[in-house]
Amino acid sequence: MKSDETALMNDIINTLRFLAVDAIEKANSGHPGLPMGSAPMAATLWMKHMRHNPSNPRWPDRDRFVLSAGHGSMLLYGLLHITGYGLSLEDIRNFRTWNSTTPGHPEYGHTPGVEVTSGPLGQGIANAVGMAIAEAFLAARYNRPGYPLVDHFTYVLAGDGDLMEGVAREACSLAGHLRLGKLILLYDDNKISLAGTTSLSFTEDVGKGFEAAGWHVQHVAEGNDIDAIDEALKTARAEESRPSLIAVRTIIGYGSPKKQGTSGAHGSPLGKDEAAEAKKNLNWPQSSEFYVPDSVLAYADRSKENGATRESEWRGLVDSYRSAFPGEAAEFERVMEGRLPEGWEDCLPSFAEKQGKSIATRKASEDIMQSLGSILPEFVGGTADLNPSTLAWVKGAGDFQSPDSFPSEGVQGSVGGTWGYEGRNIHFGVREHAMGAVASGLALHGGIIPYTGTFFTFSDYMRPSMRLAALMGIRVIYVFSHDSIGVGEDGPTHQPVEHLMSLRSMPNLSVIRPADAGETAEAWRIALTRTEGPTALVLTRQGVPVLDRSFLGAAGEIRKGGYILLESSGDEPQMIIIGTGSECSLSLAAAEKLTGDGIAVRVVNMASWDIFDAQPRDYRERVLPPHVTARVSVEAGSVLGWRHYLGHEGIAVGMKGFGASAPANILYEKFGITIENIVEAAKSLLAGKGT
Repeated sequence: MKSDETALMNDIINTLRFLAVDAIEKANSGHPGLPMGSAPMAATLWMKHMRHNPSNPRWPDRDRFVLSAGHGSMLLYGLLHITGYGLSLEDIRNFRTWNSTTPGHPEYGHTPGVEVTSGPLGQGIANAVGMAIAEAFLAARYNRPGYPLVDHFTYVLAGDGDLMEGVAREACSLAGHLRLGKLILLYDDNKISLAGTTSLSFTEDVGKGFEAAGWHVQHVAEGNDIDAIDEALKTARAEESRPSLIAVRTIIGYGSPKKQGTSGAHGSPLGKDEAAEAKKNLNWPQSSEFYVPDSVLAYADRSKENGATRESEWRGLVDSYRSAFPGEAAEFERVMEGRLPEGWEDCLPSFAEKQGKSIATRKASEDIMQSLGSILPEFVGGTADLNPSTLAWVKGAGDFQSPDSFPSEGVQGSVGGTWGYEGRNIHFGVREHAMGAVASGLALHGGIIPYTGTFFTFSDYMRPSMRLAALMGIRVIYVFSHDSIGVGEDGPTHQPVEHLMSLRSMPNLSVIRPADAGETAEAWRIALTRTEGPTALVLTRQGVPVLDRSFLGAAGEIRKGGYILLESSGDEPQMIIIGTGSECSLSLAAAEKLTGDGIAVRVVNMASWDIFDAQPRDYRERVLPPHVTARVSVEAGSVLGWRHYLGHEGIAVGMKGFGASAPANILYEKFGITIENIVEAAKSLLAGKGT
């Protein structure tokens, strides 16, 4: 390396270190250890290998960088500042303050250049696996000889804590199996976590573990050796058949005389005096805060010029590709923009001809997914080894597998179609947590509409990933089947009870529990058009009747979340029964009995609380008139939370404990979710009113 280049790299590295130190000191909050120790590897990656355009952070063919160890956010903010992303020194000064663009952990959509909301450890690694899968799929579908339209790397920087988390190990196991050669993980191997040395709980040979999972592994013995890091990155980039781990032995809090190499550098400011000593130790101006040398300031312009040139060259390639392959180019541009094709809704089945038949909503969903798969090539996803049970798959669309690992004799699959990176069915294995996080990575990459599938009770395993998807506001579709005690004989371990209420409480997650096959199609319509957050489709294992819409509210009304399913008479209702999912048919049967006794009943389908609550007040009050306080809710889940619609006088028919092992019809009877109990609850309310 030339001396002037060496000098610039040293300036960049120390700028990253001390912007972090100063910002954390000013905020009196933050994590200086990782930026101080990892600055050399981050600078080497960004200055020598990353293909990106600071003037267009959304350039489709950019390399992706994920800071999985999100507590070291000031390292990323420093990188964005010195490479020209428009993150100003004032933004750095406002680290961790109200409404700043430099929050405590990186937030997607909040700061230009931040690819992923990270901080909960391990999640970023799994997101990065999703991004690498997306790159491989899109490259297989759209690249042609001489036209590498999709050709970029996904880099992730992670620490010891990331690798302790189960979600990371699940995802890395999958990545090794899939041979994702364009995924490179830089491991900040500093042997320190918040509570002390990692030897307290983490003594495995990480490198051997990754080798066993099918990764290419390298070790860099000295975290400040930028030449060795550079060579390791070159080797990793050349390794096409395996994802790569580069374990870089760093010193947490490097440069701090008293705190380097200790847990004291992990999660709190160095302190004014120690910060000054660290600057002195590394020959940095001690009296200056937020100091950026002129050479580093000039680098931002160079970075932007290089980025603009790279993107311009790529745009020229796209123009040539468009001339040679106009159909493929139009499709590529559409999917990367996240637009659905014209007329896509025409493929959705209505199920009107199935009226009166019993169809599980998971089965209806399967039929819908086949139709969607035929016109949406970007519709990619899979299940946690449950596609024959959840029916969340696209038959004939192939298995997403490494093309270098063609199935040997005896390998069994069920989706049909091709075997390779162009396959659209991802076999996640029994890895729900990673599945959720990988799906987020697919969505974040762009060009993919991801879905996942598992039993509803296992949403517990996915919840942290779902929460981050909701926080990021990305389009991911979670297909949950086996939605209640209707699971039956598998018993309480597999019968979700509290899950609906739990997920309903999550901001920006839309939860939809359709009543029948027709509503399931409408639920899919909602999920696909909702681009500002994820959607959970909660579906039955057991058959439910396809409702006769000739006298009931139209299935399309589900788009309002809740609607009047039945008005038993033209008079003002005396009683409102509110049902969801499979319990809507019970509610209708109870209403029929009450109507026979001369009681005016309204049945409301509250398929989605969040969508209904977002409707105008006048609509909500038309559906649930405030003066009609005699209300009964019916749902085969926890009754907790139903006061939201019932008020103090209503009665919730549902579950007050866990389920049991028995046929579904027996369970509904034993737990009191029956037509008779609904009728009794309704009459008791009316009797209490003197009616």
